[in-house]
Amino acid sequence: MYRRLLAYVKPYKLRFVESMICMVFVAALTALSMYILKDVVDKVLIEKNTKILFWICLIVPLIYIFKGLFAYGQTYLMGYIGQKVVLNIRNQLYEQLQRLSLDFYSKNSTGEIMSRLTNDIYALREAIARVPAVIIRDGFTVMFLTGLLFYLHWKFALITIFLFPLASIPIVKFGRKLRRVGRQGQKKMGDIYAILQETVTGVKIVKAFNMEKYEIKKFGQENRNFFNIIMRSMRVEALTSPVMELLGAMGVSFVVWYGGSDVIRGLWTAGAFFAFVGAAFSTYNPIKNFSKMNNKIQQAMAAAERIFQILDTKTTVIEKEGAYPLTSFGKEVVYKDLSFGYNPSEEYVLKDINFSVKKGQIVAFVGPSGAGKTSIVNLLLRFYDADTGNIFIDGDNIKNFTLNSLRKIVGIVTQETILFNDTVKNNIAYGNMDASEEEIIHAAKTAEAHDFITQLPKGYDTGIGEMGVRLSGGQKQRIAIARAIIRNPSLLVLDEATSSLDTESELLVQDALEHLMQNRTVLVIAHRLSTVRKADKIVVMDKGKIVQEGKHEELITKGGLYKKLYELQFIGSGNEDRLSDFSLAEAK
Repeated sequence: MYRRLLAYVKPYKLRFVESMICMVFVAALTALSMYILKDVVDKVLIEKNTKILFWICLIVPLIYIFKGLFAYGQTYLMGYIGQKVVLNIRNQLYEQLQRLSLDFYSKNSTGEIMSRLTNDIYALREAIARVPAVIIRDGFTVMFLTGLLFYLHWKFALITIFLFPLASIPIVKFGRKLRRVGRQGQKKMGDIYAILQETVTGVKIVKAFNMEKYEIKKFGQENRNFFNIIMRSMRVEALTSPVMELLGAMGVSFVVWYGGSDVIRGLWTAGAFFAFVGAAFSTYNPIKNFSKMNNKIQQAMAAAERIFQILDTKTTVIEKEGAYPLTSFGKEVVYKDLSFGYNPSEEYVLKDINFSVKKGQIVAFVGPSGAGKTSIVNLLLRFYDADTGNIFIDGDNIKNFTLNSLRKIVGIVTQETILFNDTVKNNIAYGNMDASEEEIIHAAKTAEAHDFITQLPKGYDTGIGEMGVRLSGGQKQRIAIARAIIRNPSLLVLDEATSSLDTESELLVQDALEHLMQNRTVLVIAHRLSTVRKADKIVVMDKGKIVQEGKHEELITKGGLYKKLYELQFIGSGNEDRLSDFSLAEAK
């Protein structure tokens, strides 16, 4: 772990060396200030030498001026290195998150991921910026002060050195405890972020169901759990300093008692003795700092483990070596003997899927919720890879194509419209960032969106808020359709694109979809069977299997699940929400 972190520091080794030079001078000047104490006592206070007093009064401020300058240089340089390292790690972490397959996001909550990008990165930054400065600077300080101790009295220096290993024992013990607590605290912070993310994005539901008190109680419980973990950490930290001070006081007390006896007997001067005691006290201060920094090190190591865990995660959808671009779609898409499950330990959600989509066809997928309709599309876009079987485009396995080119020929409009906290123009251009303003306006007009966009406060430059919160459902969906239009895809996927809209919005969106579907191959996923009656082929799915195929009239004539679903919507109560209660077995 340490070696891996040091690899991030390597590009800034010149600044690191400059910082080390500053640290050496800070340490040397600290030792020099202790040595001057000897002359203050022996030559000024005892010998009453006013000339020496003048020079000491002149030198001491200069020492601290230069010490301050070198301390500034050390702090700035290490701060720069720390910020640059964290900048690179954060960028690398975000790039990795963009590369990872969708299965990673299904296994990790948004709050947990946010915690690693924020809380863990902060802990790492604090350690990188401050720990090397303390360890190296105080390490040199201890070296110079130890040299001074040996110069002043080698016997007492040996006694002092002997006490150093004893001081390291609590540092090691406390460090292990802190790393464990650090890991628990950072995981709990991820839980808090998850609750925040869910309740902020779902605030309408919370208020609509009068669940504010419940959410407050749930958040308070998680916050208390985090508090308890942090207090365990603080207990360890609070205990560290007194233990270190006690060890230091015991060592210095022994030196004062033993050394003071030698001064009384005239074995060494009072000045040397006071300088020795001052140096000894100054030596234990860096050691105490080591224990404090050890706390930060353990927190940073816990954070680094969590960060590197993401960086080391392998994407499950891998672009094949030698993959080539898919330049066009000319004939058909074929699903052959395909089976797929989101979790290896669970049952397949798609089983032995075989069907084809000819160029220019509109193929609809219907069936109860959980039948596997959306999974069909996810595999076409290679959000996931099938466990068995393959998908072919114009006779070529989609795994032979680059991911970028494969996804470039597919446009998608989903039930849950995802828009970004940006302008209308940039949300439409998200489908093609090189699009001109004329192309953006043309796409908006085709999507029946131009009229309402021009009525917004700043037109196409109006910000739409997080997830398009300032727009209605129909407006958001038409923006999403314009985004798909500007991409000009050969294959179009409509994943229940109108199921969440009111009647008026649905009519407007349906008109926009009609424009979008012209001269394209379309895969439609729908619960509302009225939207698929004109499809060239309807694929009926149940429990991960294709149970029927054909046109609307054929399927009605054959009977089975499709007819049952159709009758449920148009002959029965018309309650579409009951679709998920029916299966092929019930249809029979």
